[in-house]
Amino acid sequence: MDRMTQNRHATYDLFLGHGHPLKVHERNRNYWQSAVKRVTALTGIGTSGLLAGCEGAFSILAPAGPNAHSAAWLWWGMFGWFTLVLVVVIALWLYAIRRSPTATSEARAGQVQKRWIIWGGLVLPITSMAVILALGIPAGHRMLPLPLEEGQALRINVTAHQWWWEVHYPESDITLKDELHIPAGVPLDLHLTSADVIHSFWVPRLGGKLDMLPGRTNVLRLHADEPGTYRGQCAEFCGTQHAHMKFTVIAHSPEDYQTWLRQEASDE
Repeated sequence: MDRMTQNRHATYDLFLGHGHPLKVHERNRNYWQSAVKRVTALTGIGTSGLLAGCEGAFSILAPAGPNAHSAAWLWWGMFGWFTLVLVVVIALWLYAIRRSPTATSEARAGQVQKRWIIWGGLVLPITSMAVILALGIPAGHRMLPLPLEEGQALRINVTAHQWWWEVHYPESDITLKDELHIPAGVPLDLHLTSADVIHSFWVPRLGGKLDMLPGRTNVLRLHADEPGTYRGQCAEFCGTQHAHMKFTVIAHSPEDYQTWLRQEASDE
């Protein structure tokens, strides 16, 4: 008789087993607690493993300039918010699986369904979009090539070809291939265009990406915090050699940059 099914829904017996209601409730609570611990542990392990790969020359999570810092903070904000949403959804799912069924009238069931639609289908996505916009609009505004308080940003022209980069310094008439030399700590404006198809200029550690269109010039503000070597890549599929369309950005100290300019000008 102890193994006979009690008078309740079959799925209740399937998940919880048979027995006295108090014992069933105790097993339910223990399972709930252990499930939360397992999910938390797995989430922590998985997140740690994924974040371990977020370093490197092409990582936006290793910023080296103010624009890149804005992009990284935006990424972390979105990651934190949606991780919270995921945890809440998993918790509700586990609760729905393990909760004890109760008799509910149709009117009450309709009210509960409406609440889920309003909160889960309207409030949650609207709030999520509002959070993204609240973080993203100021971050995007800071990346614009706005006028500086003092002076003008250094101008460098970059033209994309299939499949290489032409870099031209209009003030000194220096032209380079697949290499960009810039002064560290100084904002500069890259005037980007394409000689053939659509390309996209991207230095992950220094700023966002910007499309390069034939017959049009787009301006990208770039700024390196300190001297170093940074890797760039075309971020728009542009043909069979797209994966090899890379370039190098070398940031010098202001003094070393002037020295480099003089050397390049004398070699021209």
